[in-house]
Amino acid sequence: MSRKVIKVKDVMVERHLELDGLATVKEALDLMKENNAEIVIVKKRTEHDAFGIVLLSDIVKKVLAKDKAPDRVNVYEIMSKPVVPVDADLDVRYCARLFDRFGFSNAPVITNGEVVGIVSYSELIFHGLVD
Repeated sequence: MSRKVIKVKDVMVERHLELDGLATVKEALDLMKENNAEIVIVKKRTEHDAFGIVLLSDIVKKVLAKDKAPDRVNVYEIMSKPVVPVDADLDVRYCARLFDRFGFSNAPVITNGEVVGIVSYSELIFHGLVD
């Protein structure tokens, strides 16, 4: 009995936010609030650069908790980079193992070097396991 392979691209959220690293945390927060998002992908500066990621938890820990002004901190100062991307054709089981092994809770989904979506625990469980 073979199990149907569910790929990351089948469960990912396609709509995602991208910002330049020079944007302020205030700009990122405004965009996140407007789009009800908890993640922002930081764009590459050059073709040989890597994507970055900013989570709400990064903003809480690195800006709010340290009493910094969000309009005076740039996204590049608090982002995680390089971010480990997930291939869109990866089986969700391997994505779950990757998250477990390295402590990730989400990752950008990449196709042909471009971010095409975001995958997180929610998508893996509610679409990869329950559907």
